[in-house]
Amino acid sequence: MRCDGGGLKGARGRQGRAAVAVAGRWRRVAVILLALAYAASMLVVFLGGGAGGVAVAVAGAGALRQRGAPAPAGSVYRSHLVFDRLLPEMRASSASRPHPLMTPQNKKSGKRWAPCITKKLRRSELPPSNGFLIIEANGGLNQQRISICDAVAVASLLNATLVTPAFHLNSVWRDSSKFGDIFDEDHFIGSLSKYIRVVKELPEDAFVNFDHNISMIPNMRTKAFSSESYYLQKALRCFANYEALRFSEPIRMLGTNMVDRMIKMSSLTGGKYISVHLRFEEDMLAFSCCIYDGGWRESIEMENARERSWRGKFHRPGRVINPEANRRNGKCPLTPLEVGMMLQGMGFDNTTSLYVASGKIYNAEKYMTPLRQLFPLLQTKDTLASPEELAQFKGHSSRLAALDYTVCLQSEEFVTTQGSNFPHFLMGHRRYLYGGNAKTIKPDKRKLVALFDNPNIRWDRFKRQMQDIHRHSESKSFGVRKPNGSISIYTLPMPDCMCQRAEP
Repeated sequence: MRCDGGGLKGARGRQGRAAVAVAGRWRRVAVILLALAYAASMLVVFLGGGAGGVAVAVAGAGALRQRGAPAPAGSVYRSHLVFDRLLPEMRASSASRPHPLMTPQNKKSGKRWAPCITKKLRRSELPPSNGFLIIEANGGLNQQRISICDAVAVASLLNATLVTPAFHLNSVWRDSSKFGDIFDEDHFIGSLSKYIRVVKELPEDAFVNFDHNISMIPNMRTKAFSSESYYLQKALRCFANYEALRFSEPIRMLGTNMVDRMIKMSSLTGGKYISVHLRFEEDMLAFSCCIYDGGWRESIEMENARERSWRGKFHRPGRVINPEANRRNGKCPLTPLEVGMMLQGMGFDNTTSLYVASGKIYNAEKYMTPLRQLFPLLQTKDTLASPEELAQFKGHSSRLAALDYTVCLQSEEFVTTQGSNFPHFLMGHRRYLYGGNAKTIKPDKRKLVALFDNPNIRWDRFKRQMQDIHRHSESKSFGVRKPNGSISIYTLPMPDCMCQRAEP
């Protein structure tokens, strides 16, 4: 267990389990072919690197600041003091340039990237199946996607028939959704029919061989963090993620309606809106071991949350937690207040429609108020959809996350505030849809915390720094995955899933 802000899902979403039941040829007795799955195998790819990564944020006693010594810049949360000082200027300042949403982004010269997966996939008539591949995926929405896409690749390699994955009822996620509740099962099966066989359930005669007891099928857990060479069918995993996996009809219908509502509410910016993935839930803050401005009450609540979810893992002998180092190193989740100041500094004023994707925000009444002050057109799934529309999704975290994913996918710009699978998948999907451009603001939080730690900073200097961060994010929105690189095709789909074409 590591005490930092970037690896919550990596620590909580454990490896999925898998079993492969092989009913050889139909007239022969069923035998076991292989056991292979991978729910967490790619988490190291998504959660590594950048300011939101999972570098260990635990310092030895010698590295802790001595009592009375001044804290290095960026060590202490003082953003609320900066906000109070700059709020009048933020309210009074008028845009001296066109609104960022109305200004075309710089395009890379030369050829444009476009999806071309089907051109890379060549498959003759499927040979007879060797048997069945059964997997059980663990974790949240995007950890499940990893398992599903890898299962497709493995089924192809083994020439096995894939049974649509089951989802493990995780004690943390507590989502009882089945595959068809989240994804369009018929579309998934039909889309993949040229490349692998997929069935909704294990046939009856295969069950007979195991006395109708699936637990009798030998199974094994695969090691986490397998090397890239472990998964060979990149193009097929591209196809599974970007084409075969689409959300179920209820999610698609409500998601589309929510996008349409956001567009209508964004008339002041030409129907364009920005979306923010805000990771400020209680468990995320507890796991990060960061300190904000809640005093003893916050301290007690965070300690209780850590004990509730991780039972003593933060009190092992020899463990020293250094919240100041965590903050300086950019490992602390941004508060809603910090997100609002950052966006204001970048030029997004109070006419901007803002969609916030998140779970239950910690102490929401306190922390969301400043963000709403700066962005009165702020929406969430709870304000954009009616209670009746959301009723069928309540209590199902993956389905609710799918709604957030849908609205964020269609936004003009997306803002990621903390490393996790959600923004990494979304950035890849946006690149796939928008010619290789993720249109994503990914701030360097190590620079941000130093600015937020200066109560005397002037608004004009703060704006210049934020605009520099915005321009840097725009330049990084394009990217090509290096051969054998550490970044996944789910984040950088070029060139494995896309091809370059000349501009018209």
